[in-house]
Amino acid sequence: MRVTWLGHASVVLDVETPDGDVRIVTDPLLRRHAGLLRRRGARPAETWRGADAVLLSHLHHDHAELGSLRLLGDAPILTAPANARWLRSKGLAGVGLGTGTEHDERPLAGPVPGRPRTPGGPGAEHGTWHDVGAHVRVHLTPAVHGHRPMPHRPNAAVGHLVQTDRWTLWAAGDTEAYPGMAHLPALAGGGIDVALVPVAGWGPRLSGGHLGPVEAAHVCATVGARVAIPVHWGTLHAPGGQNLPRGWMDHAGDAFAAAVRRWAPGTRAVVLAPGESWEG
Repeated sequence: MRVTWLGHASVVLDVETPDGDVRIVTDPLLRRHAGLLRRRGARPAETWRGADAVLLSHLHHDHAELGSLRLLGDAPILTAPANARWLRSKGLAGVGLGTGTEHDERPLAGPVPGRPRTPGGPGAEHGTWHDVGAHVRVHLTPAVHGHRPMPHRPNAAVGHLVQTDRWTLWAAGDTEAYPGMAHLPALAGGGIDVALVPVAGWGPRLSGGHLGPVEAAHVCATVGARVAIPVHWGTLHAPGGQNLPRGWMDHAGDAFAAAVRRWAPGTRAVVLAPGESWEG
């Protein structure tokens, strides 16, 4: 696989399969701004074109920017059912993977052996595996991100597992740590090979429902991630807030790498700049 970070929570995952490449994009922010928030640096290169699927964690404007989603054409947007219904009302291809509407604060109930593909048993409230092509599948995971509910959009929040026969990637989405994270390796049927973990926000102070660098490192240790790529940092800021306090946007990636060395020695931190890729 090749993982390309576009900035904030937007990642392009290119997967080589026997039937051709599969391209998946997470939380696409492809335009210059997200509502009132400003993007530092240039817009991402169009490495996202031709996406086969989109993983959408929740509907906050910095993750579900409608103009960016429309740039991806008719690619299915895999998310929680409530979010999918709202997206369809906007003319987008929302696909709800779970079996219920509340996914923001429901931890996994317990270990799930193997790779469940039918409802039933602990963790089934987050749906079944969804095939993207013949060799890639996606499953929802819980996320706890209810600190700033929106009055005009559903507030369900999820993460995603992406899996082939060789590896599993976890895109955590916006979340704080929760006890059920310990069960994610069992849901994956063998461990987390790559984790995309948020490590900051769009301001120098984190609100609830987020991970900072140290918390993200502890999460990597909890799930046993072999490789961790920090996202959700160094990209967005409020108007006039890029350098208040000075340099705040640049610290989180290196701080996460340092925290991983201390708290998750079994994990390798890979810190990318926007537009850079890692291959594994």
